[in-house]
Amino acid sequence: MPPTLRIRIDHEAPDAPFEQVRTQIAEQARQGALPVGFKLPTVRGLAEELGLAANTVAKAYRVLEHDGVIETRGRHGTFVAAAGDAAVRQAARAAQEYAHRAHHLGLDQEAALAAVRDALRAAYETSA
Repeated sequence: MPPTLRIRIDHEAPDAPFEQVRTQIAEQARQGALPVGFKLPTVRGLAEELGLAANTVAKAYRVLEHDGVIETRGRHGTFVAAAGDAAVRQAARAAQEYAHRAHHLGLDQEAALAAVRDALRAAYETSA
């Protein structure tokens, strides 16, 4: 069975619709439900399908492209990129920046790790 993009917008959710689109596409790409090279619908097509404004979907696509999850190939369309490698590289870079900043602020390792654990807990609780 060919892969299918599945997005559900919850208008009662605290996250904005663009964030729901971004999160769901990123998660499906990360889990392999959308394989590398999978062609995504056009911005207008997905917006129509979801009952959203084209600008909402365009914003989600821009953020996903910036994050390395998708890539636009001009008039050929938008495709799932090799997101795993890009995501890991970006996370490592962010961790290095955080470690440098925490050290500069005088935090010991335990305090720095506690801040990360709290931030991760909050991020994953809000996305669940």
